[in-house]
Amino acid sequence: MKNKYGDFLSDGTGFRITTPDIPRNWYNYLWNDNYITFVSQTGAGEGFAQDGMGNRIGLVAERGLYLLRGEASWGICGLPVEQENESYECIHEPGVTRIQTKKNGISAAVTFFVPAEDTCEIWNVSLRNDSGERQELKLIGACGTVVDDRYTRQGYNVSAASFDREFNGIICRRHCDFAGEKNRQFLGFMALSETADSYECTVNGITGPYGSFAYPKCLKTGGLTGTDGNSEKLAFALQKNLALEPGESAELAFVCGVAFSDEEAGELRRKYRKQADVLAAKEEAQQRLLSRVEQVEIQTPDRELNHLFLWLKHQANMGSRWARVRHNGYRDMTSDTECLAAVNPQLALTRFKRVLSYQYSNGYAPRTISGGRICDNNFSDNGVWIPFTACTILKELGDRSFLEETVPFNDGSEGSVYEHVRCSVEFLYHFRGRNGLIRIWGGDWNDCMNEAGMNGEGVSVWLSIAWYRANEMLREIAEICGRQQDAVLCRERGLEMQEIIETYGWDGEYYLTAISDDGTPIGSRDNEEGKMFLPPQLWAVLSGVSRDGRHIRAMDAVEKYLSTPLGTVISVPGYTKYDSRIGSVTLKPAGVHENGGVYLHTIAWKIAADAMLKRRENVERDLECILPFRNKVVDGRAEPYILCNSYFGEQTGYRYGTPGQSWRTAAGPWLEKALIQFVFGLMPRMEGLSIDPCLPKSWKRCSVKKVFRGACYHIQYENNGPDVVEILADGQAVLGDVLPYEEGKEYQIRVITGVKRGK
Repeated sequence: MKNKYGDFLSDGTGFRITTPDIPRNWYNYLWNDNYITFVSQTGAGEGFAQDGMGNRIGLVAERGLYLLRGEASWGICGLPVEQENESYECIHEPGVTRIQTKKNGISAAVTFFVPAEDTCEIWNVSLRNDSGERQELKLIGACGTVVDDRYTRQGYNVSAASFDREFNGIICRRHCDFAGEKNRQFLGFMALSETADSYECTVNGITGPYGSFAYPKCLKTGGLTGTDGNSEKLAFALQKNLALEPGESAELAFVCGVAFSDEEAGELRRKYRKQADVLAAKEEAQQRLLSRVEQVEIQTPDRELNHLFLWLKHQANMGSRWARVRHNGYRDMTSDTECLAAVNPQLALTRFKRVLSYQYSNGYAPRTISGGRICDNNFSDNGVWIPFTACTILKELGDRSFLEETVPFNDGSEGSVYEHVRCSVEFLYHFRGRNGLIRIWGGDWNDCMNEAGMNGEGVSVWLSIAWYRANEMLREIAEICGRQQDAVLCRERGLEMQEIIETYGWDGEYYLTAISDDGTPIGSRDNEEGKMFLPPQLWAVLSGVSRDGRHIRAMDAVEKYLSTPLGTVISVPGYTKYDSRIGSVTLKPAGVHENGGVYLHTIAWKIAADAMLKRRENVERDLECILPFRNKVVDGRAEPYILCNSYFGEQTGYRYGTPGQSWRTAAGPWLEKALIQFVFGLMPRMEGLSIDPCLPKSWKRCSVKKVFRGACYHIQYENNGPDVVEILADGQAVLGDVLPYEEGKEYQIRVITGVKRGK
């Protein structure tokens, strides 16, 4: 299904946008372990370097690439969007964005990427004269920057930047705390692969006091004037004068980066002088990202979903390292690492040990790591994600030895991975309040219930359910490791918590979400607003906590109360007035994000829960809802190649169906996990890879390739109903649901559901 603004490439490697003028910027994220940037279909975006403790060096805040020919001037990345181009396209691929335009007989292409290792971003420009006449051009690359902090009106910017002729670029020298060193000098720079003919070092010199990077003033005045910057808002711009004969081409690269010495900056500049080296670096960067998520591939009757799946894996990879980008959320990195483990458990283990190092030795895990500090932010749930991730990695790898590896805590003490997992469960077990449920404190997964438990009495039913699941996973891990005393204790505590949840968390038709400090239930039929929340109902299924079929009744209530044409909303009805007993969720407009919106992270959980219950009609419907190119209200308004965090509900009026932020959400990683482990049913166990799918009815034929512990499984599904009736491995019937395994072997698997062949 082609979107009116573009389509997936036929080989599934990227998405082509055919006009710069779309309802909002559609972004691509480019990164390595030290530097991250994002780029829209017009080149807009930001980029920064970061150390292990969340100290950041802001570099790119704006981008612009322009051509001047006599009195004519234009942008070559699609800005301003009102300009008429002879042709335009932007192709976003994992690791690379390429924008191509043609105007005034000049074909231009700009390729943006972040090298595999270096702390910089590259803008590689190619120009070709297709006009039939000699053309004298000025190419300008401009970079708005926050290397000298952000601009505020009537504020101070007292840094300096200047053009260094030997370096052939602009350098700003500053100091910051970075990589464990106080007041470390660094260089923020912009360099050019060819000798620059002019430059500017300030925003005013590029845009003028009233202009913008969409069409800066320097284009009207004939180019850059060669002015350094001192004590005003800095920006970097370099100009190259070119003369192209008919059919002649030119290629050159802009390098925007961070270095910690003149020698390091010079090395980076020299490294990307030759076009062959630039192209090789681009290929290396892209292949590294792709290779990290190539262990699982899917084919379904839905072409767009097949292509999207690559981006979902890519989104999990980014979140596992960079969390939500705007901050390094502990929960976010841990949960996304759990999802990454389904496609690359080796990389997930590396990321997991990194995240564990921020945990406290008492088991508590902080909310985020930012600005050189570990920030608790009074959140209760961060540690609960640790056992989920450990258990997933363990079963994917089938090797328990990593559990005995030593990983530091944030106070410098050390413990095995197993101890990190155990103490996270232990801490929350003792962090209990009213009725023995776990305290919500300043928020659980729902960040915006940040005032429900600040007095220490408020509790979270959802977190207590999630703890039950974490405790069950710790019990499994303990049994696998032969720690029977821990396993017995987990079993006893699990039964205790199960009784508490069923006694105090059940509201007659579904589960509460929390109880505030003053004893007011949240997510109860007795509430005026916020009568029901989706997460605890889903986790009652995912955790196995409920008794007497209550999880079935809760999921029936979900369909009864939360289902809307846009999708399953996270809560009803949305809050319309502030409630200090709950928190900032009540300040958001009704229908927005956690306050009654269609929150896609929870939709991904719902797909998993419905698959566990074999409700394949619901799985198919929820896929139609969550996919931005399938949802009829959302189509054309959100990036079709990546997931956002939410769709705004009908209460928002003209904003109905508007997407929330893209990329920086667990919705994509969890949809990847839900598809692999619950829809296709490829669940790792210590004894091997098991198959128990719940496929949408319309997927009569589909397939998965999964590399598992060094074996490769090519799995073909013949979908005739909800239940698996036969599994064949290389033509031989499989007893049970666990596939045969031999490291290094390739298997041809057939899974028949519903009715045996020939019947």
